[in-house]
Amino acid sequence: MTVAHTGENMPGPLNGLRVLELAGIGPGPFCAMMLADLGAEVIRVDRKTAGFLGGGGTIVDRGRRSIALDIKQPGATGIVLDLADSADALIEGFRPGVMEKLGLGPDVCLRRNPRLVYGRMTGWGQTGPLAHAAGHDLNYIAVTGALHAMGHADRPPSPPLHLLGDIGGGGMMLALGIVSAVLEARQSGKGQVVDAAICDGVSTLATAYHGMLANGKWGLGRQANMLDGGAPFYGCYVCADGKFISIGAIEPQFYALLLELCEIRDPDFQAQWGREQWPALRAKLEKLFAAKTRDQWCDLLEGTDACFAPVLDFEEARAHPHYQARNGFVETSGITHPAPAPRFSRTPGEPGPIFPAGHHTEVLLAELGRSAEDIDRLRQSGTIA
Repeated sequence: MTVAHTGENMPGPLNGLRVLELAGIGPGPFCAMMLADLGAEVIRVDRKTAGFLGGGGTIVDRGRRSIALDIKQPGATGIVLDLADSADALIEGFRPGVMEKLGLGPDVCLRRNPRLVYGRMTGWGQTGPLAHAAGHDLNYIAVTGALHAMGHADRPPSPPLHLLGDIGGGGMMLALGIVSAVLEARQSGKGQVVDAAICDGVSTLATAYHGMLANGKWGLGRQANMLDGGAPFYGCYVCADGKFISIGAIEPQFYALLLELCEIRDPDFQAQWGREQWPALRAKLEKLFAAKTRDQWCDLLEGTDACFAPVLDFEEARAHPHYQARNGFVETSGITHPAPAPRFSRTPGEPGPIFPAGHHTEVLLAELGRSAEDIDRLRQSGTIA
């Protein structure tokens, strides 16, 4: 059945795209957030009982309406299928085979809605020897080679925030896959399955490193390369106040300016690419930068071509003049959070309100044509809250 338009669509470039999201954690919700921020109408199917990370109502859940179901109760599958009938795309993040067992697999959905783009978000992918194994961001990036390259040389790799795996290699890749497949479906009239695996996405993000490895410009050791903290001119340093700064003066002209502004006249620094000297040069820069506070280095270097920036925490970032000038943060329901990205000159994205799980259950059921009596029976059976 077709869900009626509500007039609540965001004004962004994806206005008119309708997405059904089977609620999960991590990359799936982030993908749905991006699509909603850019104008898609996203309906989230939440669990009737909240999971260990809650049941909707977080900032990443912004911009979507929510229906809460006990997916294992009679009638729930039919509701999800009815919602999928009018969707351009579906997002699910269960282990391979779970949706099929629920009667909601791609074969069933595509038979009812041949134009549907069926987005599948997993860590390992739909196939392969690890496909059914549990895991999290750290595990998925571990097998790609990316985790091995991060951190200090004298200790184990440093677990990064889940930006690389869940968000970059997972949620953003799935968003690109969905938009690409929807564009193709509008030409061919045929939907398809998008198999978005975090391990695949992270490997794709690491393409340049594979290229550098192939041409001898990247070594397999940690903190031994230009971009992994091995080079003294590309890294972070502690200041007199215990705060940090970042230096990224790779190009010769930027490196020369850094030396000039910092009044570095030591001739050893002229051999920028003498790798054997890097540890000694880093030690000298550590001593130099520890002599002033972060703010003092900002006064001297920020805004110049020395490729400098202070290392800010999340709260400090919100108040930075650059973000302030670009309105980089917005407030929704009393929560300050990043504004949608990327930016569009004519059809800007806009973060929608945050609704708790199940907030629109009765409204959405009514839009599907369910009567008040039907809705009451679903409540009595435990299918809805």
